[in-house]
Amino acid sequence: MAERIRVARIGAAHGVRGEVRLWSFTEDPLAVTRYGPLETEDGKLRFAIEAARPGKDFLVARLAGVTDRAAAEALRNVDLFVPRDRLPPIEEVDTFYHADLIGLAAVGEDGAAIGTIKAIHNFGAGDLIEIEPAGGGEATLLPFNETTVPTVDLTAGHVVVVRPIDTEARDD
Repeated sequence: MAERIRVARIGAAHGVRGEVRLWSFTEDPLAVTRYGPLETEDGKLRFAIEAARPGKDFLVARLAGVTDRAAAEALRNVDLFVPRDRLPPIEEVDTFYHADLIGLAAVGEDGAAIGTIKAIHNFGAGDLIEIEPAGGGEATLLPFNETTVPTVDLTAGHVVVVRPIDTEARDD
């Protein structure tokens, strides 16, 4: 399991006083304000959120030490992490942090190896699971839902993937 969890990404500057758009990856977007200082992946930079308010599909945040637009723009696309122990424990069955899925094996319904989970993405229309093929080649993006990924078994270290039918290969 991942020791550090990505909880947000800094977006574009918002205004001229150093505020930023903050894309929260938590179920409750404002939860990122309660985890203490957020840090970059390498741990070299830390940011305390002094204030945050909802914007359209993002938060508008003021970070300690970021006082002007130029400083805010310099942080664009920086991912922010927290140590896992600062996050609430997961108590619900079939609930997990996306970071726990990275590196798991992806297998078919018959148990045959498909590949390895490389990432979970969300471009606005729902989560996508990125699978790096077992034999190499281009990664595949599939919807991350109960139809395509009916089973997530963290203990066994794999997910079961049901691939959609290749509609071009069918004879209609």
